Amino acid sequence: MKILVTGADGFIGKNLIAELRNRKYDNIFKYDRDTDPSLLDKYCKEADFVFHLAGVNRPKEQSEFMEGNFGFTSNLLDSLKKYNNTCPVMISSSIQAELDNPYGESKKAGEDLMFSYSEETGSKVLIYRFPNVFGKWCRPNYNSAVATFCHNIAHGLSIKVNDASVIMNLVYIDDVVNELINALEEKENRVNSFCEVPTVHTITLGEILDLIYSFKKSREDRSVPNMSHEFTKKLYSTYLSYLPENQFNYELKMNVDQRGSFTEFIKTPDRGQVSVNISKPGITKGNHWHHTKNEKFLVVSGKGVLRFRKIDSEKVLEYFVSSDKMEVVDIPTGYTHNIENLGDTDMVTIMWANEPFNPEKPDTYYLEV
Repeated sequence: MKILVTGADGFIGKNLIAELRNRKYDNIFKYDRDTDPSLLDKYCKEADFVFHLAGVNRPKEQSEFMEGNFGFTSNLLDSLKKYNNTCPVMISSSIQAELDNPYGESKKAGEDLMFSYSEETGSKVLIYRFPNVFGKWCRPNYNSAVATFCHNIAHGLSIKVNDASVIMNLVYIDDVVNELINALEEKENRVNSFCEVPTVHTITLGEILDLIYSFKKSREDRSVPNMSHEFTKKLYSTYLSYLPENQFNYELKMNVDQRGSFTEFIKTPDRGQVSVNISKPGITKGNHWHHTKNEKFLVVSGKGVLRFRKIDSEKVLEYFVSSDKMEVVDIPTGYTHNIENLGDTDMVTIMWANEPFNPEKPDTYYLEV
């Protein structure tokens, strides 16, 4: 299948082409503002499907709205008609097509042109009125508030918001791309005359800002947001794509003594915390128990033994662990426990606890095994 993508170097175009290639759609005609205009005829002659994503939304002159959003669409359809190519055509419109402004009027004119083209030629047209689209590779400080917020906050730049209560309707780029590929495969989500991306997120500007600032702070307090919230998960992925390229990394605080080290890696509000424990050869750590706190230990380097004793019993249980056999050991409540390095090298243990450490309520009581 030969697929023509106009606006190929734009935000949606780049994401769409990347996923098309992931799904083995390799015969793609890329057309953008820097493409030789003579190639449009060739592409329109051979295309089996057209994704028309090209458009103008921040011109120098208002007249460019109509030239870019109506004029180029007209040229595209004329080229298809020239070769009697009645392949399906998808066009990216906007919810602003319902508004009385130059941009909206130009988008509405493009829609009307598509409907007329379909009536004239019998071609299948798919018109998507996208709300605000967010995700990786969107240009900041242009026409996306989310891209601007993510970029500026990640780079330590100021943000200006006149009204934090403004409600935004947003669609995530991966959801857009999945829907467009559904359209390619004749499984589009059609509602009356238009097609829609099924998942739209409604949220205020202020709430978006609060989330993004929390993402920035999470690198300082070693936390990650609640990924069970769909919008938060998508926005966090978007934020990370705007990190400065020299700041992908961040340091963790290592608590070091003669026995080794203990380092908190990740804290979550609802799934506990993960830490890295390094024990020197011959060293025993632990000898404490918990009422409610529980843990999981996984030795990923070296070898050792975990010992347990119920606090009201003299019976000692031993579990030998090593990186030769990846094995998780649960640390039950009410058992004092320790871990001893039996090897000649450092032993590295990944530790999960069901709650972040709270120094005011540590729930940790010393008792020799």
